[in-house]
Amino acid sequence: TALHHLDPFAWLYGPRSQGYYLGSLQADNTGGDCPPECDCPPTFPVAMYCDGRGLKVMPTIPSRMKYLYLQNNAITAVPDSSLVNATNLVWLMMHYNQLTSDKIGEKVAFLKMQGLERLYLQHNNLTRIPRNLPRSLRDLRVSHNSIEKVMFIHGMDNLTILYLHDNAVTDMGTSLKGLKSLMLLDVSGNKLKKVPQALPERLHQLYLEFNSIDSLPDDFLGRVTQLQYIRMAHNELTDKGIPPNTFNVTGLVELDLSYNKLERIPPVSTTLQHLYLQANQIKEFTLGSFCSIVDVTNFSRLQTLRLDGNEISSQDVPTDSALCLRLASTIEV
Repeated sequence: TALHHLDPFAWLYGPRSQGYYLGSLQADNTGGDCPPECDCPPTFPVAMYCDGRGLKVMPTIPSRMKYLYLQNNAITAVPDSSLVNATNLVWLMMHYNQLTSDKIGEKVAFLKMQGLERLYLQHNNLTRIPRNLPRSLRDLRVSHNSIEKVMFIHGMDNLTILYLHDNAVTDMGTSLKGLKSLMLLDVSGNKLKKVPQALPERLHQLYLEFNSIDSLPDDFLGRVTQLQYIRMAHNELTDKGIPPNTFNVTGLVELDLSYNKLERIPPVSTTLQHLYLQANQIKEFTLGSFCSIVDVTNFSRLQTLRLDGNEISSQDVPTDSALCLRLASTIEV
């Protein structure tokens, strides 16, 4: 499976997250409208905790609720009727359930939640991203499902985070074209053979590990000038599949091309700080990949360089590399 990236909401993922709020609130339901199977703490009247209760159907949701925790249950359906009053939700947590795509209402379900910002649906049985999602959405997580194809995602102007990792996606078409605000895209652990088209211009982090990508398009990074982190470990990349100077772009901070089929070190920008090339088939240490000229001002900002698990040894590192790689604290060969 793909690497899990650091996430401030990791506490929501555990098999049971009930331990995170005070036991004293557990039995204290406020107001007559709180369903008996859930907890509505008086100290936080806009939150409803229904996680880890063995629920199979959606509870009744009072209209005052903004934060709804339904993770770690056995819910199979989200009918339109169940969310008819839930128009004020800002967070809806439904990860670790048994939702299927055909049991999610197409008309009202999420569309009326015009302030919804986070929708967590990871670890379910979805075969597609739900349709008719509200434009307000900023963080959508549908990882660990059975999604094979991603159709065009309409009107999601505010979406900044999209977690799609660990699915069965083979093609994304131009589905990302309208995601003007997207900054983090994680499609690692899928069945992609090529990089998704029309990457959003504001993209900051791109995770493509554990796919079957063997080549990159021309001008791959031409539009995404704000991209800082690219992780493409565990793919099928070859030298022939990488157009010249693809990664020689300023702005890139970290590039992970480990566990591919490269025989040469691709040229990278002098501003790159971390380069991971371990477990390829690299046969020579080409200093020109890091510095075309070396003087007082022209040198690589590289701090980490991993070349272990290739066909070179420390004897192959040129003696003058210290001038070019003067900031590299670790070079593993």
